[in-house]
Amino acid sequence: MTLDRFQYVYFLGIGGIGMSALARWFGVNGFVVAGYDRTPTALTDALQAEGMAIHFTEEVEQIPAIFRENADKTLVIYTPAVPKTHPEYIYLTENGFTLQKRSQVLGLIAGQMNTVGVAGTHGKTTTSSMVAHILRDAGVNCAAFLGGITNNYGTNFLLNEPADDLRSVACVVEADEFDRSFLTLHPHLAIVTSTDADHLDIYGAHDAVLDSFGMYVSQIEPISVGGGPSEPGVLFMKKGLSLADKTSAEVRTYSLNEGDYHAQNLRIENATFRFDLAYPDGVITDIPLLIPGFHNVENAIAAGAVALQLGVSPDAIRQALSSYRGVKRRFEYVLKTDRAVLIDDYAHHPAEVEAFLKSVRALYPDRELTVIFQPHLFSRTRDFAEGFANSLSLADNVLLLDIYPARELPMEGVTSELIFRDIRAKTKRQCSKDDVLRIISSEKPTLLVTVGAGDVDQLLPQLKSRLEDQ
Repeated sequence: MTLDRFQYVYFLGIGGIGMSALARWFGVNGFVVAGYDRTPTALTDALQAEGMAIHFTEEVEQIPAIFRENADKTLVIYTPAVPKTHPEYIYLTENGFTLQKRSQVLGLIAGQMNTVGVAGTHGKTTTSSMVAHILRDAGVNCAAFLGGITNNYGTNFLLNEPADDLRSVACVVEADEFDRSFLTLHPHLAIVTSTDADHLDIYGAHDAVLDSFGMYVSQIEPISVGGGPSEPGVLFMKKGLSLADKTSAEVRTYSLNEGDYHAQNLRIENATFRFDLAYPDGVITDIPLLIPGFHNVENAIAAGAVALQLGVSPDAIRQALSSYRGVKRRFEYVLKTDRAVLIDDYAHHPAEVEAFLKSVRALYPDRELTVIFQPHLFSRTRDFAEGFANSLSLADNVLLLDIYPARELPMEGVTSELIFRDIRAKTKRQCSKDDVLRIISSEKPTLLVTVGAGDVDQLLPQLKSRLEDQ
């Protein structure tokens, strides 16, 4: 399928972080764009401000007439989160429209350029946005489809400059393993950060997750750098992963302490991580990271490795990483004063929670750490309750909220109690959001973090206000 036969693009679920990036791409490339989502958000507000017609009720009549009257010229892009019983989905499937998943369309777009695919059960949003920022800062013509709002650009989408040969353009794509979406991509350079068990509601077992990542890296294709002759594709794999035998691409390893690319002289100065990036041909010295975290140093190593492969100079990589300001809800400082620190993070897997809390501990070893954690999904809580309890036990005080259901219906016997009972922190409490606000108002912790992929971030303005009022 090619995109040139369409004039109109309709999105079922336009407000998602990945869907909104695609909507922007079609909008700036001359297509008429409209869509549906369940609720208005800052993202849908931004899309509407850019001229897209968006509605929030499940009514076929709300689809603009020009779309309904031109089924043959309308591409419908939908997210798997939209149920097959959705009235608009039923109408569109029964009336001659072309329907494609977001991942399928992203594969079509990215396939026209030299694709950098960033996959992994953790770290892919930060790593992909780091790659995109290095390339953009260094003057490399690139596009980017990201899974989070970058603080440097205020968007999850970067548009490339026009080019006679799209093979001279780099396209950075966050390759999502959920629903096996990343199997629509055929990257030329690929990063795999991790292959832990996750999304077991989709995969069933960890072995199926590993098989899917194996299929993904088997699809790495040769790359044409700067429009020149093709070179073998490259897999940049975190050291210790078992993927090398799944691909014909060249394989290079990275990690915090070892591998073809790794950190040297890692230290914390004035609550800032600094390190040297060692690579096969040399060392990029004294890189400061504005965003903290041992895991983010590792993400920066992977991003730097890809940038070197694309011809970016060591000095340009140092400069870009030193100005990288992170992604919304990824180790994001909400308040930072001598009296109180409030940090928000999207971590929703035990390994992510552990990495985040260990980094917070390293930055503030003399402060008592209070964590507000909101579990995400009933299935994830069921599958990883013990892991969550262990990672949360790194905190001094834990305030545990109810499970955020997202796309799931409740499961019998699955509540946040499954996590709570095994937490070994000094204090632990199961709370409502109102309880949390009362406790923070009363206790005013000096180091507070909110953690989770649900709507726990909605508490941040009130939490910040209560910490400032002291």
